[in-house]
Amino acid sequence: MIATGSHPPTTEADDRISSSSLRLSLAPAGSAPALLDGAWWPRSRDLAAELPSLTAVLDPLWGRITRVTVNPTQWPVFPRKVPVAGHVVNVGWFLPEQDPHELLLLSYHVGRWNLLVVPPQTTDASAAWLMAAASDPRGMSTASRLMEEMARLRTVNEAARPRIPAMATAVPQQPMGR
Repeated sequence: MIATGSHPPTTEADDRISSSSLRLSLAPAGSAPALLDGAWWPRSRDLAAELPSLTAVLDPLWGRITRVTVNPTQWPVFPRKVPVAGHVVNVGWFLPEQDPHELLLLSYHVGRWNLLVVPPQTTDASAAWLMAAASDPRGMSTASRLMEEMARLRTVNEAARPRIPAMATAVPQQPMGR
């Protein structure tokens, strides 16, 4: 399932390219448990700005999100509490215990979910691959393992590209005047 949310657009084209749309891919409901429940591709590393749109989509699907945990190596600044849609989401962090590329979401009433966090600067093609892999219900890779695999694939693709040799161009000499 790919979920998107955005502000009401003025045209259909605006909706497709809206910078406010949420980039989220979730494993199908009722699928077998996997290590990841999907992937989220935020537009920045500002958790206070990004978290409200994520919880706005997930709250109706999973129940009210009350707490998230992150690894601070990927989030330079994050608040302890983020106000979202009439309630507060508490933010915690774990350095060695939590995968640096993962966001853990908790709901008091329903459970917990683990999302791969695709870095904001990721190319569209790489992000699409990561989001599909993280939401595959048969997937048994961790978030960091998927990031490593994407880096390996990118390296292989770059090595396979034909290289165009630089061509030396001769600059015609101008005859010297007397």
